[in-house]
Amino acid sequence: MAIPPLSYPPVSQNQRVSSYEVGGDEQPRIYDATIALSKDEKSEIIQTAYRQIFHEQHMLESYRQPFLESQFQANQLTTQDFIQGLATSDAFKRLNYESNNNYRFVQICIQRILGREVFNEREKIAWSIVIATQGVNAFIEALLNSEEYQATFGDSIVPYKRSRILPTQDKGRLPLARTARYDLRDRPDLATSGAVARTKVDMSQLGDVGSGVLVSVLVVLIVVALLLVAGSAASL
Repeated sequence: MAIPPLSYPPVSQNQRVSSYEVGGDEQPRIYDATIALSKDEKSEIIQTAYRQIFHEQHMLESYRQPFLESQFQANQLTTQDFIQGLATSDAFKRLNYESNNNYRFVQICIQRILGREVFNEREKIAWSIVIATQGVNAFIEALLNSEEYQATFGDSIVPYKRSRILPTQDKGRLPLARTARYDLRDRPDLATSGAVARTKVDMSQLGDVGSGVLVSVLVVLIVVALLLVAGSAASL
């Protein structure tokens, strides 16, 4: 018996409210395949789809999906089909699914496919259950076939971050995070001065035995260094 979907209440995010702002730099550019007639215009849609789904500033050749690209150029795939192919590709899963837990992966996919942040933790849990019971591909397909996606992007528009304008602020929200390598749970483990965490050894936690081992290792290293210096002096 299949587990029924977990319900979650949507919050009042401003992308759910009709926008009345005048177009400007903060407004996203919409890429619609129905008005892209030339090969160059379709190539631009392909590059935009890669940036939206992979969120990489520079696409590596290993990320590209030439078979999907050729099908899209030949009008054999809709924009929605192309997005689904990218989001279910091995390259996307390797970069995002295999390097994160299900909750973080759900957040990434909602940001990039639906163009918004998750409503709450309950939404993360609901979609994580779908991943656990039906698999990643079924989760991606469910997002693309959702009423929200169809009403916003349909089968021809490349997803984009919606409503960066906030009526009570001078500036819009920052773009969604472009890296999927770390979650908030991992940040305390990262060094504040760089991307590589440095392990701090507390000598009081090692005990007498651990301290003795460290001292012995240091003594051996010092002896080896003296022998090397002595050998160099003798050769001169």
